[in-house]
Amino acid sequence: MKKSTIIATGFISAVGFGACTTTPVPKPNIIIIFADDLGYADLGCYGSTVNRTPHLDRMAADGIRFTDFYSAAPVSSPSRAALLTGRHAVRMGIHHVFFPESFTGIAASEIKMSKVLRQQGYRTGIVGKWHLGHLHPYLPLQNGFDEYFGIPYSNDMRSVVYMRGNEVEQFRVNQDSTTYVYTQEALRFIENNKNRPFFLFVPHNMPHVPLAASANFKGKSANGFYGDVIEELDWSVGEILKKLDELGLDENTIVFFSSDNGPWLTEGPLGGDATPLFQGKGTTWEGGQRVPGIIRWKGKIRSGQVVNEVANMTDLFPTFVKLAGATVPSDRIIDGCDLAPVLFETGNRANQDFAYIHFGKLQAYRSGDWKIRLPANLYRGNFWTEDVPAHDTLFFNLRDDIGESVDVKNKFPKEYQATLAAMNAFAKTLENVPPPLVLSESDGVTLTNQQRRESINEAREKGIEAKSR
Repeated sequence: MKKSTIIATGFISAVGFGACTTTPVPKPNIIIIFADDLGYADLGCYGSTVNRTPHLDRMAADGIRFTDFYSAAPVSSPSRAALLTGRHAVRMGIHHVFFPESFTGIAASEIKMSKVLRQQGYRTGIVGKWHLGHLHPYLPLQNGFDEYFGIPYSNDMRSVVYMRGNEVEQFRVNQDSTTYVYTQEALRFIENNKNRPFFLFVPHNMPHVPLAASANFKGKSANGFYGDVIEELDWSVGEILKKLDELGLDENTIVFFSSDNGPWLTEGPLGGDATPLFQGKGTTWEGGQRVPGIIRWKGKIRSGQVVNEVANMTDLFPTFVKLAGATVPSDRIIDGCDLAPVLFETGNRANQDFAYIHFGKLQAYRSGDWKIRLPANLYRGNFWTEDVPAHDTLFFNLRDDIGESVDVKNKFPKEYQATLAAMNAFAKTLENVPPPLVLSESDGVTLTNQQRRESINEAREKGIEAKSR
């Protein structure tokens, strides 16, 4: 494999807001805000009537709200790896999530967005959940970030600590204040780097269980504890947007918001809402991977847009790398597409395809409005989600059937064959992927029958009804 080179262009072409020019323009600041286990319908701008999210709703009104935006995986670590590299995590051997006892992590050989942007003169920082390996070679500072503060794992795992850089700063974490603390750290980073280009990644631990909210939000929403958490996350986004306005950085800062995967439905009222999608986190049904996607760049992206094009997390790497004045690596497969034509209304995404991959396996594929699901055995849910019966190959028109309820492969044979051919062509690119990294713990996705019965009995004792399709 030849060595990759990142070549500075020396300028950013004024794509979408003027003719191409060699006149140097300021490199845009880039902020990515990432929720954890947020549902497709958890924000007001995506249909929620129980969670108040005025800041995210305003952000969507000021920019673009994607209706068909996807996380690159239905669980945490593969999704984050794909975001930072523009590559499906299976290409890195990352098939599931890392644990505190894992001795592996994201490889140094992978070219991360943070590394490319730092080479372009950006100050790079991450505030929040890392979850790509906790041993020294795999931590943020060894992977392109200048600064790191946060919890290196999910907040339900052992050894929840605050790290600063490569060292543990605080061994006991009061999770009630995590969103508040992250927000203050993010504001400090912006203030300290207001006079230079910066890249800030803010991956929150919320609303992953155990839920936590500060006293200013606890008990204040109309949607119980989960609503409290969502409304504090919205407040956090508002504080970041307010800071940009105060510093006069609005028109030179791209802000993107999304979630690492869909909601954890098995948590019932402590989990989110994927309506009208089917299923949630941990599945390659739409509810597991179709997530909110909002982007704002004042003065550059026209406000008030609702975009129905297919887009996904791997697209952020080529999009932001190019906007920063660098070229995308050519020595490896980059799955993402440059979204600049969509953002600036000069064209479309290069294709309308998306591959749904879980446990390192291609389980489904979308091309345009059409989605194929490969055959699967019975999926055992619990009281919060239905069992999914074993099924043969399924074919859906997602534009007409967002809930994936009607198999239409016999009705649309030509479209089925075309989508199948596109999926098979993509599958060939996975033939030489590396073996999976050893995570040193079982995935823990499937409940035992005993756990299932206990979940049902506990819920019935509380008078809680099961969620239906």
